Amino acid sequence: MKRLCRRGKSFAAMVGRRFLPRPRGVSSWCVMPSSREPHETASGTVLLAVQDVLKAALFAAQRHTGQRRKGATGEPYVNHLIEVAEVVASALSEPDTALVMAAFLHDTIEDVGVTREELIRHFGSDVADLVAEVTDDKSLPKAERKRLQVENAPRKSVRAQMIKLADKISNLRAILDNPPADWDHQRKTEYVAWAKQVVDGLAKPNPVLKTEFEATYHKLKDTGL
Repeated sequence: MKRLCRRGKSFAAMVGRRFLPRPRGVSSWCVMPSSREPHETASGTVLLAVQDVLKAALFAAQRHTGQRRKGATGEPYVNHLIEVAEVVASALSEPDTALVMAAFLHDTIEDVGVTREELIRHFGSDVADLVAEVTDDKSLPKAERKRLQVENAPRKSVRAQMIKLADKISNLRAILDNPPADWDHQRKTEYVAWAKQVVDGLAKPNPVLKTEFEATYHKLKDTGL
């Protein structure tokens, strides 16, 4: 008679006395110790990624509490953040947890006074740098900020371009489905044309997101904008 393996805890010791019958010639079950800690397994890695993304989502929701979108229905601003993160995630060809986290957080510096240092403390420098890269300088006049978005678009990193594209997709969808009540035809037309300028300036846009942007843009053009 022999043990099924030499190393590790017996299976009975791990799960109690109720276990499957042993194969003939095997005196007792035993379980080989894992070569990796539980958090290093594939399922553990996925769980950690989910936890990190949800941590970023919660942080964004808390910091944007009370903020509303400009649409006539005044939906919570967090809806926009969720949409941008989902659009980014849907276009990824491989996992990029930090990018999805940054998509959730992309307006925290610009809109609610969170600092880059605070983001580093909570989420690390990769996430913080991505958020900073897509943040406008609110000390500048609005017209100058919009001009700089067009001018700087070609120099954005590939990952930052994905957030920019997702943000513009979300905003064009909002103009299509739930435009600001105080925006007249001219203002909507000007925003759509400006968003197209920014996106057209991106040096290496994600093809999935670029296709979705173009589809949304043409839907708006079909309405007469």
